Amino acid sequence: MADRKTEEWAAEEQTPNLRLSLRVKEVLHREKTPYQEMAVYDTFECGRTLFLDGTVQTTEADEFTYHEALVHVPLFAHPDPRRVLIVGGGDGGPVREVLKHPSVEEVHLVEIDRRVFEVARQYLPFNNSWYGTDPRAKVMFLDGIKYVSDLTGQIAAGKAKPYDVAIVDSTDPVGPAVGLFTSNFYAAVRRVLSPDGLMVAQSESPFVHRHVIKRVVDAMSEAWPVCRLYLGPMPTYPSGYWSYTIGSNGGDPSHPARPVPAGFQARLYTSEWHRAAFALPPFVQELMPGDAARSAGR
Repeated sequence: MADRKTEEWAAEEQTPNLRLSLRVKEVLHREKTPYQEMAVYDTFECGRTLFLDGTVQTTEADEFTYHEALVHVPLFAHPDPRRVLIVGGGDGGPVREVLKHPSVEEVHLVEIDRRVFEVARQYLPFNNSWYGTDPRAKVMFLDGIKYVSDLTGQIAAGKAKPYDVAIVDSTDPVGPAVGLFTSNFYAAVRRVLSPDGLMVAQSESPFVHRHVIKRVVDAMSEAWPVCRLYLGPMPTYPSGYWSYTIGSNGGDPSHPARPVPAGFQARLYTSEWHRAAFALPPFVQELMPGDAARSAGR
């Protein structure tokens, strides 16, 4: 075993006073893309791990907890999801989970940084086995905000079909991702969805990003008639406890609209977990506006 003093560690400064460090077996890749610093490490604790701008995005050990929570809650809350939009999610994990739903006919991944997708294909095969093998999946290297804006006009003109579910798998609200955390963007997403559509966005940690959660919930409450927050485990993200904010055109997303089919492959998601994820503790309820907080306390 190497001398611990000379070993490499990959560290994320999660707050000015909190750091996550993973001991590295091997540095697999490093580069500066047009949008961000990217690195892939093989780590002792979590296997292959993708960092963007010094923050953990996905790890081989725990990515399923994030991707299943992000994807299956909105898809099972929808009665018949056929067309799905994913903004971000260039590591490929969200598409993998969406394709587990037989009703889905098309899933479109819109990722601004082509290199994230290409590097993930090479080094994170556990997220990308669908690429080139499932014709339902399409990848587009575009700015998600512009894509949604342009699509609004196309749908209004009858030149494009709406989506049933939109999933916003963004990085933290810095740099090119800032615009993905606004009421204008959430309202634009609503306009590209069907009348019974749903959208979900990752909204950070209820311990160390409380201001972000409040910002997202307030913005989505402005854009959607129903806004709910749910929680799930995510060990390598700050605090290990993560939030997701979901907008609905009227249905209650805390109750699955369909049962989990026989043979469905999941390590986190069940119908029971889905309902429980919306049972918010008081310290999280206080981040919600009045009506949303009362719904969260049911």
